[in-house]
Amino acid sequence: MKPLFSDREVRGLMLFLPLAGVFVLGALLLKPRPEPQRAETLTVEQEQRRDSVELFRFDPNTADYETLRRLGLTKREAVSLLKYRAAGKVFRIPEDVATCYGFSDSLYLRLAPYIHIGRKYAIAPRSYRRERVSRPLLEPEPFLVDTVSALYLQAIGALSKRQAEVFVRWRDLHGLRDMEELRACYVVSDSVARALEPYVRFAERQPDPLQQPVELNRADSARLRSVYGIGPKSVGAILRYRERLGGFYRVEQLAEIPQVTEQNYERIVKQICCDSCEIRKIDINFAAPNELADHPYIPPRVLRKLLRQRQLKGGWKSIEELVEQHILTPEEAARLAPYLRFDAQKPSER
Repeated sequence: MKPLFSDREVRGLMLFLPLAGVFVLGALLLKPRPEPQRAETLTVEQEQRRDSVELFRFDPNTADYETLRRLGLTKREAVSLLKYRAAGKVFRIPEDVATCYGFSDSLYLRLAPYIHIGRKYAIAPRSYRRERVSRPLLEPEPFLVDTVSALYLQAIGALSKRQAEVFVRWRDLHGLRDMEELRACYVVSDSVARALEPYVRFAERQPDPLQQPVELNRADSARLRSVYGIGPKSVGAILRYRERLGGFYRVEQLAEIPQVTEQNYERIVKQICCDSCEIRKIDINFAAPNELADHPYIPPRVLRKLLRQRQLKGGWKSIEELVEQHILTPEEAARLAPYLRFDAQKPSER
């Protein structure tokens, strides 16, 4: 009968079994035995935590032992943090607290919302400037734009320090008479102008009583600009509207221009006058369609009726005929009458 193990295998087993026995015995001897005293110490430490834990903001760089105990740290955890500091360590960010010996993740997560690193210890920009500390803004109040200081504009949050200084220089150089001129300053955005408008006050400047009123139909842009209440944008709008009308026959027509505000209109009318002899009239019977269409008092509805009826009838002798034929309403006829003439024949046939 053939043997179960060869001689070589038998020798290997005889060598392995004693070694395995030694290994098992060593493992049994090195197995940590329960330490009742250590377990009791941990239990006591847990029981020594205060019954009512107070959570509040604290700086781990300056908190003393009693403060740490009030936060719910055990004696061992509090001493560990103090030893960490005594070794010359500094907490620069809240996460540094988690590196203390004996601090568990759960303990750090509980304290994290209350850790506040003071400016003395926190990581700060290389060049710290005092201007970075935000100050509470002042509640804006009405102010006179001629005398307001750059400091006040900065204090109410309207402009930055540099913008406020530029604004004051611009005001002193150009003068500000209305909101249009205020918006012309390049550091004042539209949103800032809208926010400031309820509080801005402009000094009343009465026109020189010896100065002659400005005649609207002959005045150029420079002459119109000299009128208090007419700004750079208003000048362009007035000139364009005057060209479309053919001239103003009464000063009240300025109120029809959107760029002329009600407040400015009240100032302007005291300094201007109108000469209706300067009006450029339209020959209603022979004027080209595009000339009629450009006039602001002839809307598209009226233009269509006028051209259709002119082609059928041939022309009119008076404004009353346009009203009788229901081309114009009485109100439209009253507005348009100063700008029309009724020739019986073309200029080339005269």
